[in-house]
Amino acid sequence: MNVLDLARLQFAVTGSLHFLFVVLTLGLAPLVAIMQTRHAITGRPIFARMTRFWGQIYVINYALGIFTGLVMEFQFGLSWSGLTHYAGDVFGAPLAIETLVAFFLESTFLGLWIFGWNRLPKGLHLACIWLVTLTAYASAFWIMAANSFLQNPVGSVLRDGRLVLTDFGALLTNPTFVMALPHVLGAGMFAGSFVIIGASAYHLFRRTAEQEFFRRSLRTGVVWAFIGSTLTIGFGYAQFGFIGALQPHKFEGVLPGLALGLMITIGQLTQFAVMLVLLPLLIRDVLARARWLHPILMLMTPLPFVAAILGWLTREVGRQPWLIYGRLGVADAMTPGLTKGMVTLSFAAFAGVLGLLALVDYLLIARTVRRGPGQADLGAPAPDGPGRAAAPALSL
Repeated sequence: MNVLDLARLQFAVTGSLHFLFVVLTLGLAPLVAIMQTRHAITGRPIFARMTRFWGQIYVINYALGIFTGLVMEFQFGLSWSGLTHYAGDVFGAPLAIETLVAFFLESTFLGLWIFGWNRLPKGLHLACIWLVTLTAYASAFWIMAANSFLQNPVGSVLRDGRLVLTDFGALLTNPTFVMALPHVLGAGMFAGSFVIIGASAYHLFRRTAEQEFFRRSLRTGVVWAFIGSTLTIGFGYAQFGFIGALQPHKFEGVLPGLALGLMITIGQLTQFAVMLVLLPLLIRDVLARARWLHPILMLMTPLPFVAAILGWLTREVGRQPWLIYGRLGVADAMTPGLTKGMVTLSFAAFAGVLGLLALVDYLLIARTVRRGPGQADLGAPAPDGPGRAAAPALSL
């Protein structure tokens, strides 16, 4: 394996690990906001407990995911400086907006939401989680706009050997962006819902004391898994026409073709299972009582994440050998002077850090799930007074 192939493999591995955090963040944020909205409307304590429990899992994933994003940003400058030199004025614009506006706003609103339990007025506290969701979606918006430019470099011209942005609106109406964004957002909701389904099935199977809590959580997960899978598959198929016109050879390689086929198979089989089996079994809580199905639901939990990674590989590997399709080759985008030893060292470091973060994320989420909502720290009142909120330890 030469230095170019090693650098590509490094980005594929680290990008896939980072995407796992992104998908779960995009999926859980709106679901937690919906749970808190139901509490605000009905005043029922169970919805407040659902918000705290699933919100704690969201915060754990978000906190660790920040570090994986920093690693991804660092790689652009370390291994792919040719991209920055050639197209930094265009490619960097949406990424800069995402960092300066969406990401910082998301972190700010999330901090207000975490520490605002029992301190902020209920309406303002509810607004914070919805703003977290909207800014998370805004982050996805700008990142997908930047990625779509790599797929179809619209709105730019070549001047003095560099791409210059001439039409910002073209970036936002790029056909490889318009349908891809809701596809990714649907995939996030699909994955987040299956985390709720799998965790709920675990407690229902073990017949823990929180049966009513997890019956309602299971119902929420199944309904939104159906909505998320429908968005994902619908907008996924909607992309085939213009992708075939813009990148006619995208799916001809072995890896893109295999990844695409597996992604479609997993997505459709999972959606059919949700639509034809799980949704009907919600009637009279048959699904919650069908203990023989619960281990199957637990085993199905990773499937939307696997499909998401396969989709990402299809989108990225399928445009090779281009980094910017038709404009800049992958080999030309590499940082000059990189040696195999340097890339091997950075590969081991990046993959090791991200792999460790992914493992810690899984262990912390699994621990939180096993402990159940009775030991959720998020929003718990301080022992020295009912009106004060404890600083959340979040089981870290």
